Amino acid sequence: QVQLVESGGDLVQAGGSLRLSCAASGGTFSSYTMAWFRQAPGKEREFVAGLGRSGVSKWTTDSVKGRFTISRDNVKAMVYLQMNSLKPEDTAVYYCAAKSTVLNIMMRSSYNYWGQGTQVTVSS
Repeated sequence: QVQLVESGGDLVQAGGSLRLSCAASGGTFSSYTMAWFRQAPGKEREFVAGLGRSGVSKWTTDSVKGRFTISRDNVKAMVYLQMNSLKPEDTAVYYCAAKSTVLNIMMRSSYNYWGQGTQVTVSS
């Protein structure tokens, strides 16, 4: 059983930056595929970025390519999402997710473990 706790969400102006953190405990962190999802009001939860077990393989959704970077520290059992050039449409609750498989990294239903979320609000 893996527990995930996100932090770093805040209110920021458009064009600004934030770094989200996700602390994992209770499992073998290096064996999990990790990802960030987000959910805006009235919308479904969507994939933002994902990362393979070693941190080498990365995926990001098109809307954040070139602006967001996902990374992990397997020693500290942490996952990060560096968000630059933030836009009002990035406003959402951001969730950290983990799973033991490597397939279907963008598929929300394939993830077994979720954090409670952290709010990111980008003002125009």
